[in-house]
Amino acid sequence: MVNLEWYRTFKSVYKNGNFSLAAKELFISQPAVSQQIAMLEAHVGYTLFNRKSKGVEPTEYAKLLNNLIIEALDRLENVENGFRAKAFNANRLITVGISKHLFSSIGSALISQYDNIDFSFNENQVLFELVDAKKLDFAIVTKRFDTFDTIQKKVGEMKQVIVGSNNIDASELKLKIKTKVFSSIEQWLNNQKWYSHDAGIPHIKLFWLHVFNKKRPTMISNYIIPSEYEMLGVLAKNTGVAVVWDINAKCFIEEKRIQLLWNSKQMPSTEVFLLSGKNDNFNTAFQEIEAVLRTIFE
Repeated sequence: MVNLEWYRTFKSVYKNGNFSLAAKELFISQPAVSQQIAMLEAHVGYTLFNRKSKGVEPTEYAKLLNNLIIEALDRLENVENGFRAKAFNANRLITVGISKHLFSSIGSALISQYDNIDFSFNENQVLFELVDAKKLDFAIVTKRFDTFDTIQKKVGEMKQVIVGSNNIDASELKLKIKTKVFSSIEQWLNNQKWYSHDAGIPHIKLFWLHVFNKKRPTMISNYIIPSEYEMLGVLAKNTGVAVVWDINAKCFIEEKRIQLLWNSKQMPSTEVFLLSGKNDNFNTAFQEIEAVLRTIFE
């Protein structure tokens, strides 16, 4: 009896020339790949791959078999993926975790793609644990996690910048930045009214560490608003400055509701990843969500 999984595994090993790479591509273990190839060899009565120190090499019969099945297998997989996509999109509720500070600028873009999404807000480690425990389908995180049971792909980069309300005269600051007088830049910033989404100001501390080489800023937050996107809306209507993600500030700047004060070259970018558990039913959805998120960072 024909087992299509044997031929799917054969195709991956043939393409990658390596059992480990095939296992990663198919989201199965390496022993499972070896077992399926062994069963296929027993079924057809020929050795298909010669084992070498680095990977495997197809035999002449494997080359013949590949030529015979590849077109039919590709057609079958296309049909299968099409049915999976339709089945997944038919009123399927998906669960997505993200930081509350990034929901408006990143997470909300998924709403136009799916009819039913249950969002939850948490930080990176908690989101990873929920995905790993299969309590979340997907998560958008800013930290790389590497485990056997999850898949993760980079979808873009963002960085922290300093923005200010439009009623601030930033000409003096821009001159100090141009001449790289960092002590004067810091003094000017310290004299402003500051907005933050966290009383511990971790984002501001990180900016000061990279840009001013100081662990503790001397500025004091005047207003604590526990959502960065909401904080930007309040800042746009009042007076002050803040350290925020550029992805959050983008639409506010484009709409001329706030001004970009400083995009420092000393501040490194942060990678953004899409995280999911290994599940064949999510392959199509993962690719769709990945594509949507990538457009945000273009």
